[in-house]
Amino acid sequence: MTPPPRLIVLLADNDPERARVVEDGLSGYAVVRKTGAVGANALLNEINHWQPDVIIIDCQAPDRDTLENLRTVARENPKPIVMFVENGDGTLAREAIRAGVSAYIVDGLTEARVRPVLEIAIERFRLVNDLQRELEKSKADLAARKVIEKAKGILMKQRGMSENDAHGALRSMAMRQGKTLKEVAENVISVADLLSG
Repeated sequence: MTPPPRLIVLLADNDPERARVVEDGLSGYAVVRKTGAVGANALLNEINHWQPDVIIIDCQAPDRDTLENLRTVARENPKPIVMFVENGDGTLAREAIRAGVSAYIVDGLTEARVRPVLEIAIERFRLVNDLQRELEKSKADLAARKVIEKAKGILMKQRGMSENDAHGALRSMAMRQGKTLKEVAENVISVADLLSG
């Protein structure tokens, strides 16, 4: 049986001693790629180059620029982000979580803790991602329903159709044209707007 592929972890840290603790904690579990880059563009370049599964930021305390850079990373190339800090307060922790950090650990960097923290961060990232996808799908479904209802209303008013007949007509058009119900509804609305204008 082949072993599961190891994770690729991008470690952003300028302190060799701290970096060694992370590497030792992930030995045999992950391939660690080190970088000193924490600027948004530099970090994005490193992420694009290494395609890591997880990003670890290890620092004394995050500054505003670092948090803003992580926000950019989370928006442009979302990955689970773990932040180990030596000094931090509740405000910084909240800002880090809002910036896309999956796990924010204060004064807790030890070899034994690195892997469990990483695993929890990955799971939390997946859960949040799933929730965001469900939310986006719900928004898209709601927007589609509004368009379809508007198109049905146009057919009912202009053609004297019942609601069921209007829905059936839209569905038939969608099947004939190989389009989605929403696309056909948008076409009906566009034509109605054109004729009324």
